[in-house]
Amino acid sequence: VREQKSSSPMAPPPTLTLNNGYTIPQIGLGVWRMEPSLLHDLILQAIRLGYRHFDCAADYRNEAQVGQSLAEAMQEGLVRRDELFITTKIWNSDHKHVREACEDSLKKLQLDYLDLYLVHFPIAIRHLGIGNTDSSLDDDGMLDIDTTISLETTWHAMEDLVSLGLTRSIGISNYDIFLTRDCLAYSKIKPAVNQIERHLYFQRDSLVKFCQKHGIVVTAHTPLGGGMANTEWFGSVSSLDDPVIQDLAKKYGKTPAHIALRWGIQCNTVVIPKSSKLERLQENINVFDFQLSEEDMSMIKAIDRKYRTNQPERFWGIDLFA
Repeated sequence: VREQKSSSPMAPPPTLTLNNGYTIPQIGLGVWRMEPSLLHDLILQAIRLGYRHFDCAADYRNEAQVGQSLAEAMQEGLVRRDELFITTKIWNSDHKHVREACEDSLKKLQLDYLDLYLVHFPIAIRHLGIGNTDSSLDDDGMLDIDTTISLETTWHAMEDLVSLGLTRSIGISNYDIFLTRDCLAYSKIKPAVNQIERHLYFQRDSLVKFCQKHGIVVTAHTPLGGGMANTEWFGSVSSLDDPVIQDLAKKYGKTPAHIALRWGIQCNTVVIPKSSKLERLQENINVFDFQLSEEDMSMIKAIDRKYRTNQPERFWGIDLFA
């Protein structure tokens, strides 16, 4: 994996090279829980600011709005398709319907191909129909897990999408070391990316090192620790309030969010912060004009709490990460 730098501050961000030769921008915009009424303007403004990487998912239920915004941006000449990097994800209930799910996402996104298609979670649940991303629960209020399909079978269906030209790259999401190792063993096309929760309080060095050793780029979702949204949903604590991060922000004349994102960049990972505020879009992408010292990177390493903030157990009645 190598970093390719851009010169102009308004130019697209640096990229990392995937194991199939394609490149992925090192910073992107996540659209999970994005305010629907703001989504159109946010995406257009993000493109004007230099964002080229947009992280979507069937389960975010806004692919159609994202697609309309991207189509408008291309029609207006703000960006070309070959300059964009569009990621989306197959939902848990569609593991037996991989091609249909991918084609449904492509239709909503108004695209002929994806840059990256991910297995959203390493678990299959009862199918409810293409486009329906509800999570079915059983009579005990627990996630209705489908035990008749393996992750290996799902992965081989993902590989077929590459052969069909529906996506350039395929990857995994929320996979631990064990599941990632298995995927490497049974895959014909190796996963290009593992997208995981990763932030200052949940640094996951072992998983990151394992992925990078085996040519898998790590994308960090929730790179700011989830902020107010995760505090509201999961009662989590924000790492941006940590005294070490506050002091570093003062030292570099930056915000705590800048420090968190710059740390992720210097770890050779991709970061996909989410924001529903236009001013934050500008702030989050402005992380390429300074560098954290080795000493400061070591200080950040010391504040790791192994603290997961994203806990789907609240909705699924089962702790998949137990």
